[in-house]
Amino acid sequence: MARGRFISLEGGEGVGKSTQLTALAEALQGRGLQLLVTREPGGSPGAEAIRKLLLEGEDTRWNPRAEALLFAAARADHVEKTILPALERGEWVLSDRFLDSSLAYQGEAGGLGIEAVRALHRFGSSDFLPDRTLVLVLDEAEGAVRARARDGNLGDRIGSRPPSYHAAVDAGFRAIATNEPDRVKLIDASGPPATVTARLLYALGDLLP
Repeated sequence: MARGRFISLEGGEGVGKSTQLTALAEALQGRGLQLLVTREPGGSPGAEAIRKLLLEGEDTRWNPRAEALLFAAARADHVEKTILPALERGEWVLSDRFLDSSLAYQGEAGGLGIEAVRALHRFGSSDFLPDRTLVLVLDEAEGAVRARARDGNLGDRIGSRPPSYHAAVDAGFRAIATNEPDRVKLIDASGPPATVTARLLYALGDLLP
């Protein structure tokens, strides 16, 4: 049996990631692929327990290093218990966020440095990477408008951070895409949802059977 493919969907606040995750999953299943949809932080019992620690409470609950360590621990469990077994069964795995969120959020915006956060991933998950990472991007103003419309400015402890933080997240995603152009693709998230989904599928064209 052929090994499955691992795809991660990334992006900052208000880019329409949840909408596109559902649409992309439906499109891949429509092509006859056996698909597992998962998320980070979370995706396994241990990682879901850590998710609550990460996303609830005051913004100052964890310092950047503790936050990065918790994400790395959740990811290690997610990879071992959920992602790798599914790939070995020949399934495709679509994850709502993965390593690149940690690189952009904790590494770039949190000031730890992308390479420092990548080192945690090398230790916790043996530097396991997606076959393709799709990063939805919007200009900052449109993303902020969408985020406010979605949650009325009431997000989780990370999503509710100030605009300067989220601008740094966007810069982090763009830097990663520049450094790893074969794996990481920036996808324009503007326009009708169906158009954005078509862009995502096009960026997966070389991987699709």
